Amino acid sequence: MRVTTSTRTGRIAGLSALALVALALALPAFASRAVIQDLFTILTLLTLAQLWNLLAGYGGLVSVGQQAFVGLGAYAMFAGVILMGLDPILAIPLGGLAALALSIPTAFFAFRLQGAYFAIGTWVVAEVTRLLIAQWKTLGGGTGTSLPREATSDILGVEPIRVLFGLREAAARDVLAYWLALALAVLTIAAIYALLRNRLGLALAAVRDNTEAAKSVGIDTTRIKWAVFLIAAFVTGLTGALIYVQTARISPDAAFSVTNWTAYVIFIVVIGGIGRLEGPILGVIVFYALQQALADYGAWYLLTLGLIAVVVMLFAPRGLWGLLSDRTGLHLFPVRRRLERIDLEGGK
Repeated sequence: MRVTTSTRTGRIAGLSALALVALALALPAFASRAVIQDLFTILTLLTLAQLWNLLAGYGGLVSVGQQAFVGLGAYAMFAGVILMGLDPILAIPLGGLAALALSIPTAFFAFRLQGAYFAIGTWVVAEVTRLLIAQWKTLGGGTGTSLPREATSDILGVEPIRVLFGLREAAARDVLAYWLALALAVLTIAAIYALLRNRLGLALAAVRDNTEAAKSVGIDTTRIKWAVFLIAAFVTGLTGALIYVQTARISPDAAFSVTNWTAYVIFIVVIGGIGRLEGPILGVIVFYALQQALADYGAWYLLTLGLIAVVVMLFAPRGLWGLLSDRTGLHLFPVRRRLERIDLEGGK
């Protein structure tokens, strides 16, 4: 006997995913600028949703302060461009490093709290960070600032894209940002999938289900929680920096928006299916479709999103993907371990 997570459906899904990524890379050759901008938004939200799903769905760490890492990552990128003269693309890693630096004291404080207190604690950290950043006059203070024209007019990688597709400079910048968002989303999903398939992922699931039981079998629960929290913060900071490279304009209220970077992300994960890699993928598609259909209805848009979230939690507590998976047995990213009999002569 041997333990395996591989399934025929999973292998087909993997090949389909590779084909889809190849198509996505070629999309700027024939898609409009509006489509590219929409896909950039979808991909960045998907990345943030996968990271929050890793924290809450697999690590049991329900944070409502992820906007702190988005905002700080974005401001670190702006600081690198404005104060250090870096190219915006080269300044993106500063966003990840700044978010990582913030996550260390945040974890030190928040891990002493449990349940709702942990969630509130992360939100408090995010608000304090926003208030502190709003005092940074060099980067616009409370009103914010924009990337300098000379920085946005000569971004690394834009000129080859402009020549390749025959685009204007602004459209070429959108294509570059879209490709970077695609790479970040694909790498994030692949890394989380690889994590969940190894022993660390099994330990993470044990910590989520019962911390004390996990400790009793020798799992270092504190180390695992720290690792997951810091990794999620780092990639969230990178995502925040990338988002604001594309927008080129920042303010504390926008960069640290709990609605845009945490509430929407939680909605995506909840309706898609928490604790499943497929959940945020389905969730972001549903969210974007609802956003396009209801965006003109003002406050009714947010009320409708809330109502849908409540209905899904009541009638499909495992999310839409959980409901679909339970009825069909479909798993695109199989992580459940199964015993498989092996014939000594090579058969199964």
